[in-house]
Amino acid sequence: MDDNLNMPVQPSMGEKSWPADSAETTKHRRMSTRQRLLFFLTAWLIVVMPFLFWWNTWFGRQLSNQQIAEYLGDEKHPRHIQHALVQIGDRMARRDASVSRWYAELPRLSAHPVEEVRNTDAWVMGQDSSVASFHDALLKMLNDPSVTVRGNAALSLVRFGDASGRPQIVALLEPAKIVARDPGRIVDTARVGAAIHQGGLVAKLEAAGQTQELRSPIGGRIRWFSVMNGESVTAGAEVATVDPDTEQVWEALRALYLVGQRDDLPAIQPYERSLPDTPERIRQQAVLAEKAIRERAK
Repeated sequence: MDDNLNMPVQPSMGEKSWPADSAETTKHRRMSTRQRLLFFLTAWLIVVMPFLFWWNTWFGRQLSNQQIAEYLGDEKHPRHIQHALVQIGDRMARRDASVSRWYAELPRLSAHPVEEVRNTDAWVMGQDSSVASFHDALLKMLNDPSVTVRGNAALSLVRFGDASGRPQIVALLEPAKIVARDPGRIVDTARVGAAIHQGGLVAKLEAAGQTQELRSPIGGRIRWFSVMNGESVTAGAEVATVDPDTEQVWEALRALYLVGQRDDLPAIQPYERSLPDTPERIRQQAVLAEKAIRERAK
């Protein structure tokens, strides 16, 4: 038997192997003009769309005076109002007197239906403590339904030398308790330790055949869940606890350094301990705040 019968046949130097497959491969590899256009359009969208989203939501983008005036009145786009407020606040911090042309708008926006607008507005009015109408508006905002708006108003009032928002500042140090509005069963939860933004989804509750979303009123980190996924809860029962965001704690401690009282120490002292998720600057500021409070109490 010839030993070469089972050996693979090698093409000679002058032959081309698998001509049919090669032609088919070439046929499939070539894109039509329409396919190329679709490919480049898709690639362009992948690159450009995130940029456009960032461009339209980034408050650092400089606005002209005309744009600021237009954005302040754009009720259909609350983020435009926020953008204009941030730009005004930045210019106020730089002592740009020209922004006073929009001062009358700031007290008006303190009653805006969108929480984020009121929150930003409270911060902006704290940039100029010489305006009496800002002070009056901030005092009213201490009764805002949002804990963060109340806190920002209280922090801004400190710049006016007004400590009447001290309880709201102390509240910024306290964790938020997420409760069930109705009796039902927990069907989904976020992860313990997960960072969460203000309004972020913490858990889902199935109640009376409908799914309710339990959201955090503050930005921060989920400390724990009081119930497990799948367990039933009663109306008003605590579902989770969210620790406040680092920057929120930082600003509250700085304010309490100036206006805090002995009654505030129980809220301050937990931040003096070294904790895994607590920056050292927070611990140091808590220590300084307690020291200043004790000095004032002498």
